[in-house]
Amino acid sequence: MTAPGRRSSTFSRLLRHGFTDPSAAERLLDGPELSGVRNDPVLLEALGATADPDLALHGLVRLLEAQTDRELLDTVIAAKPLRDRLLGVLGASAALGEHLARHAGDWQALVMYEPRDLHPGVEEFERGLAGADDPVSLRVAYRRCLLSIAARDVCGTTDVAETAAELADLATATLRAALAIARAAAPEDAALCRLAVIAMGKCGGHELNYVSDVDVIFVGEAVDGADEGKALRAATKLASHMMRVCSETTVEGSIWPVDANLRPEGRNGPLVRTLSSHLAYYQRWAKTWEFQALLKARPVAGDIELGEEYVAALEPLVWKAAERENFVADVQKMRRRVVENIPVAEIDRELKLGPGGLRDVEFAVQLLQLVHGRADASLRSGTTLDALQALAAGGYVGRDDAVQLDDAYRFLRSMEHRIQLFRLRRTHLVPEDEADLRRIGRSLGLRTDPVAELNREWKRHTSVVRRLHEKLFYRPLLDAVAQLAPGEARLSPEAARERLVALGYADPAAALRHLEALASGVTRKAAIQRTLLPVLLGWFADSADPDAGLLNFRKVSDALGKTPWYLRLLRDEGAAAENLARVLSAGRLAPDLLMRAPEAVALLGDEEGLAPRDRASLEPEVLAAVSRADSAEKAVAAARGVRRRELFRTAAADIIGSYGTETQPVEADQGALVDRVGGAVSDLNAATLAGTLRAVVRDTWGDTLPTRFAVIGMGRFGGHELGYGSDADVLFVHEPRNGVPEQSAAEAANKVVSEMRRLLQIPSADPPLLIDADLRPEGKSGPLVRTLKSYEAYYRRWSLVWESQALLRAEVVAGDEDLGRRFIELIDPLRYPAEGLGDDAVREIRRLKARMESERMPRGADPKLHTKLGPGGLSDVEWTVQLFQLQHGWAVPGLRTTRTREALAAACAAGLISGEDAEILDEAWVLATRVRNAVMLVRGRAGDTFPTEARELAAVGRYLGYGPGHAGDMLDAYRRTARRARSVVETLFYGA
Repeated sequence: MTAPGRRSSTFSRLLRHGFTDPSAAERLLDGPELSGVRNDPVLLEALGATADPDLALHGLVRLLEAQTDRELLDTVIAAKPLRDRLLGVLGASAALGEHLARHAGDWQALVMYEPRDLHPGVEEFERGLAGADDPVSLRVAYRRCLLSIAARDVCGTTDVAETAAELADLATATLRAALAIARAAAPEDAALCRLAVIAMGKCGGHELNYVSDVDVIFVGEAVDGADEGKALRAATKLASHMMRVCSETTVEGSIWPVDANLRPEGRNGPLVRTLSSHLAYYQRWAKTWEFQALLKARPVAGDIELGEEYVAALEPLVWKAAERENFVADVQKMRRRVVENIPVAEIDRELKLGPGGLRDVEFAVQLLQLVHGRADASLRSGTTLDALQALAAGGYVGRDDAVQLDDAYRFLRSMEHRIQLFRLRRTHLVPEDEADLRRIGRSLGLRTDPVAELNREWKRHTSVVRRLHEKLFYRPLLDAVAQLAPGEARLSPEAARERLVALGYADPAAALRHLEALASGVTRKAAIQRTLLPVLLGWFADSADPDAGLLNFRKVSDALGKTPWYLRLLRDEGAAAENLARVLSAGRLAPDLLMRAPEAVALLGDEEGLAPRDRASLEPEVLAAVSRADSAEKAVAAARGVRRRELFRTAAADIIGSYGTETQPVEADQGALVDRVGGAVSDLNAATLAGTLRAVVRDTWGDTLPTRFAVIGMGRFGGHELGYGSDADVLFVHEPRNGVPEQSAAEAANKVVSEMRRLLQIPSADPPLLIDADLRPEGKSGPLVRTLKSYEAYYRRWSLVWESQALLRAEVVAGDEDLGRRFIELIDPLRYPAEGLGDDAVREIRRLKARMESERMPRGADPKLHTKLGPGGLSDVEWTVQLFQLQHGWAVPGLRTTRTREALAAACAAGLISGEDAEILDEAWVLATRVRNAVMLVRGRAGDTFPTEARELAAVGRYLGYGPGHAGDMLDAYRRTARRARSVVETLFYGA
């Protein structure tokens, strides 16, 4: 008897053997079923070797309770093979324990293995299912066969790949049995048709899970002399009945769902088609993913000859899929969509679909098969691990990468098997309960600290998959050109070319030359490039112009390759490499700016480095650079250098915000992107003008100009809405200092303007800043510079309504602040007239707008796609907002702003425009501005219409968030947005 307060020796032994509830285990061992062997060390040892000793003991007791004699117990004690198999299954699967308790004799299936039982195939499983002629008996027989598979699995007799193959073979035998039941129930239907069942997905690939949908496609034909329509209806009935036999829930549960949604047209298509109908669909309508799915097609039941005809007919189409436009992009986009659809709460536990999960390995392998399987039939396996091995043997995948992926895939599939085996439920989520994790860990041989070891191994393997799944596609390209390991299989030049073409490279020969130049050799620089390039190539391929991205990367690397920090930045700063790849492949402007001063790459390694700098921080830097120069030319060159760097910073941030990165999602607020670009470019142009003005004055007059001088920003400049290619619209105003003759002051002011314009346009590595003063009084016919008094006199006597409208955007940008302030005070009554505009003035503005629309539209341009002058474009929105300002600015303070979006919001707040109409106009204005910015970024020159060249149009679409092949959707969306805006303009501006 055990003393009070002390644990029994049995209790302690149970703890040592891995029981988590020794008290309950003691009670079970003391029960009548096991009392005679309760202290048998062999039994305790065997229970302790299972995944869950408590579960195994409980299952054993229930099974013994169902027996009518001692045969089972005696055999368990005496025969180690049965003991290990039976207890192994009971400790890993509560569901199979339940089955054994209900079917007390099924333990006999585990008693003896003949040599042929060690690796059974379809034939053996068909024998195991023989006699099952109704859904209930089929389920019982299926579970009995499943017992033997699970026993071999948990005892280590078969590895995970062999287990998956056995499960697929059992599924094949089960589909055949289910079809036989359906045929027996409707012999008249069976007599009319030939029906082939094609396994797809994991069943077709011979790599099934314990519990998974079994994906199928049905092919039907009429027997000789039968009507095709009647035959297809009969085949559809048989197929439907077969699916129900497997899927429906009975007193013995269900087997698994049979899913036919991979068929042409999915759920909307007929369940059964003829072979010719299948072929016609795949030739005309099939999407990329449907050819990817056909990689695993395998006839398994019904008319096998018809099934083989189906596979033979479609196989050539499968291996041409990689020739489809945007093939790689389509496959990768589908993978991203799968990840995006995972609930946020589950993504970290998603073993199959999450990042670094099973699907990443499968997608990468299938992608490579489709690209290279056209020319290499050895790659045409539907089984993931076999295909991976073939890819490695052929040099399509690096051997080390293949070994790591193989290990990771096997581990993750083993986890998936153990998770599903417990309840025989279809799930890919890693459980959160510690007891479940402990059981899974122990079942995989992790016994010291099962939960911690399982989590550590799981995370390690998913990390390997995440790191390799993109690199898998690109690294062999480098091995093909680097020639570092003699004797190892590598991509042939033709295979490398095929892969680059599939990735979207238009000139694969040039791309291979760039890779060779970057990655060849044994230097540290080449070694780092070989580490970086597999990932960079993937990011380049995600753009509309991968060739340009790779070429630009080579240029930057050639320029900076000898600097110690460049490659270290890309290797060690997680965001820098991706940011650089996005910038280099998004168009011409940003790379051109970068090439002129490659050291600006350093900005990409720091999130703060991409934040735009305002005028208050830029102007002191520009003025300091100017003060250090010993001539006006050098001073302005320094100012333009700062401007170039800031333009690059702004463009890079814009591109990265529009494309998004792995760590930074796409900027959701498109208006914020537009405002940032407009504000940044306007501020840096203002700072550049301030520096140029200082340089010109100092070079000729020293510290003081004979006349006070101010620069007034107009148009988009004054409105803080400049684009990358916008001119700087300005007015120049001066005021002679005391004692300086007006003539001398005017000459000095004109010289300043002339010299500023010259210096800012001198050909150099830096982009010019063009000054446009055409909005001045009298336009091109008027003097470039006027005194404040001259402006006052002109506006008092001669000012026209269009000039009042133009002055709505006037803001001081450089020079004498007091003079600029007084100029603004002078024009305020003109742009915000008391009591608003009269009817004549309103009619004049409308007349000018209509005239501009008819006369200034470029010949041959599509008005519906012209972002500036077209219907619903910038001009429509801005003139509508400016009419509100002219009419109501005197009474509504919020309208007294130079910025279009702020004025529109103020008009809405004042009730001058409905919220819905304001939103429509704002959306149109933002989109048109984004298009203009995109055109400049892509082409390197300004434009108001969409490009006509396909690759440039695709690049604009990529910037605007449209994937490959969706340029038409982008144009349709623009027309739709502009059409809605024009409807609002017709009402609010024209009064229609």
